[in-house]
Formats: sequence, structure tokens, C-alpha cells
Amino acid sequence: MQGFFHSVRLNEARCKGCVNCIKHCPTEAIRIRNGKAEITEERCIDCGECIRQCVNHAKTAVTDKMANLDRYRYNVALPAPSLYAQFPVKVQETEIETALISIGFDDVFEVAWAAELVSAAITEFLNSPIRQTHKKPLLSSACPAVVRLLQVRFPELLDNIVPLPPPVEVAAIQARRDAATKTGFKPEEIGVWFITPCPAKATTVRHPLGVKESALSGTISMARVYGEIRRAMRHLQHRHDNPKGLGRSGVGWAAPGGETEAAHIENVLVVHGIHAVAELLEQMAMNKLNDLDYIECLACEGGCLGGPLTVENRFVAEKNLKNRMRNMPEKIEQEKVELSPEVQPVEPRSMLAMDNDIAAAMRKIEAMDLVLMRLPGLDCGSCGSPSCKALAEDIVQGRANETDCVFRLRERVKTLAEEMVDLAQRLPPSLNRTTGNDLEDDDET
Repeated sequence: MQGFFHSVRLNEARCKGCVNCIKHCPTEAIRIRNGKAEITEERCIDCGECIRQCVNHAKTAVTDKMANLDRYRYNVALPAPSLYAQFPVKVQETEIETALISIGFDDVFEVAWAAELVSAAITEFLNSPIRQTHKKPLLSSACPAVVRLLQVRFPELLDNIVPLPPPVEVAAIQARRDAATKTGFKPEEIGVWFITPCPAKATTVRHPLGVKESALSGTISMARVYGEIRRAMRHLQHRHDNPKGLGRSGVGWAAPGGETEAAHIENVLVVHGIHAVAELLEQMAMNKLNDLDYIECLACEGGCLGGPLTVENRFVAEKNLKNRMRNMPEKIEQEKVELSPEVQPVEPRSMLAMDNDIAAAMRKIEAMDLVLMRLPGLDCGSCGSPSCKALAEDIVQGRANETDCVFRLRERVKTLAEEMVDLAQRLPPSLNRTTGNDLEDDDET
């Protein structure tokens, strides 16, 4: 647990010990022990899949509270493009921005604006000579859950990540600069808050990916501010004037394919949904997708429109987004801005090793294979581990027993019952096995 921060948390009081979460976790980070779920910190990627699957709402996402804005003299909201898709098209973007200001923010800066910059940078990078030094295909850096999936399960593919910062970091830096120029406040006196559709982006503030330090002050759940925005809209007195505005190419990043469409990439593959992404990355790890130039991977089905912290059905949100984009210009006229921050290489995440000693680790792997041969291979999850292979590893590591498997337990009970019946039919030699009627009396009178 030490060294990790996760926005996805477990509420033990609500947990009923069902196996929904362990069956859907893409990194097998969850176990059921003593009737409650346990999250392995080293494996969790904060994708939020367990939040979706938990019928008891025992998995939650921890983000910043609106009260945290009081720490700064001036606060800027960075709405994700998917925020606008939570409202029908009759609700104008300026109304949503004005509502954000009325609930506590001092200004609004569009992440969609930064998405346009990053789109242009991706196009430029693909056409540059330096592109030839990178492996094919390139992977998008925009979804932090996917990047963490690479860290945990596919570290060999980390070098394929496009060496460009995600739009939210570009927006945060520029928003703070603009606010400092406008107000005269010091940068550290200005709070920059991302209105997030997913917990993975909340985690990046504490544990940045691809940048040395996040420019964000924090993240606020889209679901948390949605109701406040709705209430504030009833009493709007004016409209916020956004000098940058919104363009289709930037707003389109909220939906699958929006990034690559904005960057005008043709030889591309778009995949969304964390399990579909994992399957595709397995293909990529086997060098089966080298004919592609770019892969846009999104952890949530429907992209950011299907984030676990959104409120609208993702299909309805997609309709809302498309309707909005019809009334937007393709791009926002803007002056050339150099992208920052400087991109850092993403390192593999340290996982739980079988053993620090190589020889001992090899022995455990051999023992695990033997245990796995005795297990049924059904991956039912009834044992509290997500698969038979995971249970075999847990057994070898001393975190579980073979009889945790209900099938092995049934076999053991059956064997014990047969042994008890056999024992019941046996008597020690010292005891007489015959009755008195079977004995002959040698005394004749």
C-alpha cells in the first residue's frame, strides 16, 4: 500500500462479499477474503470497472470537494468535453460555464482547447523524422487507466506511447498562466480543477503519468457538480463569455475515435472498454499489429462519455455530443502555443513478486503449476480469487488454501466421508467380533 494513491476505494460496510468485482477487474487486483473484498494496491489501475459492477455500491471514487477551493485565492474550472454531453443541446455551453462560476469557480478554461493543440502535435509528430525512431504502432497517452494497464500488464509496450502530454495537463498549465496574467496572483495562489468523468484522472494528480508533476490542483467528480450546475441554471443572471470557445475537433475527444479524427490519422485502430483494450494489447505484444500507425485506447466503453463518474447514459450522451458538435466550428482560431510540460518516460509498475530470491521464485512457480493442475479450471470466482490461476498463486504465496475451491472442498469432504464409513466398519483385534450365540460350549454334562 505504501507508495500508492488510489481514488478507487472500498466501503467495507457496504460490501456483501459477492464476486462481481473480482470477475471484472482487468488486472486481478481484487480478492474476497473473510467475506469482504480486498484491493491489492500494486495491481489497481483505478479504471473504475469495479465501481460499475458493484451492485452494493461498495466501490467508490474519492475526488476533491468543492470546499477545497477555499485553499486558493482564484480558482479555474477545467471541464472535460464529456461534461457538455451530460446536458441536452438546448442547454447552451455558456450556460454550463456560467453555472460553474456561480457554484464557486472564478473562471473556466476548456480542456477541448488543449485537445486541439495536442491533435495538431500528434499530426506533426507522425509526419516528423523522429517518428521513425519510435515503435509501431503508437499508443495514445490520453487515458491514464490504459497507461497504468500498460505499466501493470504490458510493460514491454510502454515505449509505444506517443511522447506528448495529455490535453488536461496542457490545459492546466495554460489556465494557470492566463489566470496569473489576468489577476496578478502568484501561480501557487491559483487553483486549477479538472471536472473529471473517471477516477483514473483523479489519481494522476497524486501519481502523474508521463509528466514530472501534475499542473492540476485537484479533480472534482462530474457526478458531484452535475446537480449543483442544474440548480444554478435556474437563477443565472448573465452568461459567461468564453474567449476561446469550443470546436468540434477538441470536443470530439470525449467520444471514441475523436482523438484520431482530430489528428487526421487514417491508418488507425480505435478500441474502447478496458477488457477489449487488454485483448488488443495482448495482440500488440505478440507483434500482430505492426501495420498500424496509431491505436486510440480508451478504458471506458463509449470513451469518456461512459466514464463511471458521469451521470447520463453513454448512448444519450453521445447523441447530445453529436448534436452540439453540429453547431460548432471545426476548430477554434488560436495562436501557436508550445506544448508543455516536458514528457517523461513512463516506467513499469513494481508488482508483487513471487519471491525476492530467484531460486525460491522458480520453486513457487513449479508448485503453482502443480496446484493449478488439481484445480477445475472453471474460473468461477467462488473461492474469492478471480481465476484458478490466481488461486494457485495465492495458495503458493500462503494467502489462500486449496480447500477454498468449492470443488476441491467437495472432493475432500467426499474422501473424508468414505474414510469415516470405512473406519466405522473396522474394530480393533482386542474386541470380540462375534456374538455369544456363535460360540460352542465345550463343557458337556
